[in-house]
Amino acid sequence: MVALSYQTAATATTAAASRSGLARLVAGYAWEGKTRTDKTAYDIVIDGCQLRWNSVATDWIATPNSLDKVGSIHTVQGYDLNYPGVIIGPDLLRFAAAEGRRFVARGSYLDKKGKGNNLRLGKTYSDDDLLRFVSNIYAVLLTRGIQGTYVYACDPALRAHLLEFIPSSG
Repeated sequence: MVALSYQTAATATTAAASRSGLARLVAGYAWEGKTRTDKTAYDIVIDGCQLRWNSVATDWIATPNSLDKVGSIHTVQGYDLNYPGVIIGPDLLRFAAAEGRRFVARGSYLDKKGKGNNLRLGKTYSDDDLLRFVSNIYAVLLTRGIQGTYVYACDPALRAHLLEFIPSSG
């Protein structure tokens, strides 16, 4: 289901965790990890809601406070969840309705290793290469759900586009 607000997605994910367990919020790398150096900071702010990236290196999903944090591709890959709440950030997916296509926002994708050119191999990555890479990250996040998936897209145009294909959760 596509959530019309971040709060709707978060509430639905929390309710799913209470109902059936294994529901977590996950997101792409569109937000800086500020809490690595400042434990009082928040990494992600969406619609006034302040969130932190997960801080556990292994088996984050099974940790007691995992519902209060946001996981990434690295912490969820290989796991199945009953209900992931996927936050599609401003890194990917700016949707241009007039052109009918998605765009990557290179400056908003913050995994330095993920977007860096490989000078040793003489490989430079175009925006189309990065779009495929970031789209694959979201494909993994969006396919973790066994019973369902909640989706919130930060970009209003992308959210409207997704609503053409996926029902709204309100």
